[in-house]
Amino acid sequence: MTTHEESVLDWPMPRSCPMLPPDRYAQLRSVPPQQVRLDDGTLAWIVSRYQDVREAMMNPALSVDNTLPGFPQRLPIPPVPRAQSFMRMDPPEHTRLRRMVMPELNKAAAKSYWPMVQDLVDGLLDTLSGQPHPVDLLPTFAFPIPALTIARILGVPDEDADVFQKQTMALTTCDPGSDAGAEAFGSLMAYLDDLVRSKEAEPADDMISRLVRRYVATGELVHEDLVAMVFLVLVAGFETTANQITLSVLMLLRQPQHAQAMLRGPEELDRTIDELLRYWSIPQDNQVRVAARDTELGGVPVRAGEGVVFAIPAANHDECVFPDAARFDPGRDARSHLAFGHGAHYCPGAPLAKMELQIALPALFRRFPGLRLAGDFADLSFRHDTVVYGLDALPVTW
Repeated sequence: MTTHEESVLDWPMPRSCPMLPPDRYAQLRSVPPQQVRLDDGTLAWIVSRYQDVREAMMNPALSVDNTLPGFPQRLPIPPVPRAQSFMRMDPPEHTRLRRMVMPELNKAAAKSYWPMVQDLVDGLLDTLSGQPHPVDLLPTFAFPIPALTIARILGVPDEDADVFQKQTMALTTCDPGSDAGAEAFGSLMAYLDDLVRSKEAEPADDMISRLVRRYVATGELVHEDLVAMVFLVLVAGFETTANQITLSVLMLLRQPQHAQAMLRGPEELDRTIDELLRYWSIPQDNQVRVAARDTELGGVPVRAGEGVVFAIPAANHDECVFPDAARFDPGRDARSHLAFGHGAHYCPGAPLAKMELQIALPALFRRFPGLRLAGDFADLSFRHDTVVYGLDALPVTW
């Protein structure tokens, strides 16, 4: 990879406004893919235009295998083969394993989970209504919803959900390759290993048990791969959804007219959620690949072994696709956003995440019509240095 070192931008990039992507992304969209310097000093290509990102996500020359040389390590998870299941696999193995779990996460499955999630949300709101306020919505609402939802789907006891919250947060807030991240990864994998073994010994009526009966018992899936699959479902569906709920509430508190419009019906709700997903684009720094062979991105040659970064917030704020992109506008059609990815690696848990948002957001604003920030917006602490964008706390009152 050749470059003029003095002109290379550092990545991740700082935000001048916590409500918007980094300013530099607008500049990057005006030129072909450029090289950036990662926080470990290595170089990678950054793809920021919507169409370029969309095409790159479908480029078979770009690999998600984090054990390959040159892969940009952004998550604080050791690059252990198969440790992250099909998230870090290429076809055909990715296709084989993904097909096993999709019936548990598709639209039909999400619809079947609706009553369970509704009861969970109602219970959290009942508890909130009896607490003195102000309260922090992160530990009392935003985090428990995905944590308990996934725990119940997998067959994890409710009393262990707190373990998931703490260890998953530790995993996603640590520096890549740090000792703390490796420790959190090891602890969580050990717990899940024991959980899967218990389901293999005594299957019940839950996702893990169904996978045991369908695939482990037939020899199509080995124990270790099932543990990795469960780990992927848990981690991918907890931290992202929790932060999306939190930032969505913040946006609707700052623009209450849209909160009221969201409550008018399912069409308004769905448009609001798609726009919230586009606007925030919370997978800010975790969509990365490595070129498994020579290829081309946006007209620029990329050599085998060179890392590639997908700037999802930049793509979702591309004015060529979303005019006046910096404005939160639930009236626009934002269904083509890339917050869940695109192509073979489109997020398998997208229907579940959207369902949780469809339940949580209107329920919160109906229960507390006077909901408002407790304190000044300027005092909020945003999580700029993590691979998933979010807040450290969201204090509210009513």
